[in-house]
Amino acid sequence: MWQLQRAILRIREDQRDGIAGLRENLRADLQVLAGRIEQAVTKDVCVAHQHLTEQRLAVLERDLAAEVRARPAAEDSAAAARRWLIGAFAAPLVVAPLQLWMLSKGGHP
Repeated sequence: MWQLQRAILRIREDQRDGIAGLRENLRADLQVLAGRIEQAVTKDVCVAHQHLTEQRLAVLERDLAAEVRARPAAEDSAAAARRWLIGAFAAPLVVAPLQLWMLSKGGHP
């Protein structure tokens, strides 16, 4: 009887130690899981982020379309400015030799 009682007590102690070890392992696993859950992104946040990204893309597409429409006018304006600038420098270069030639022929200024 005594041996049987010791065996039962040993089994109970082993079970108690095993359960305590399982509890510690479970606590550690729950802490790891809690850390993972804290790092997870909720569906609402993901949907909001996706919606914001779509809005930003729509704004960029709208701005790009406006830029494409405005580009020919800007190119025409730049070409007109270049023609004016060339004319502003070329006219005196053409007129000055013409005046010198007229003065050499005896014309009065």
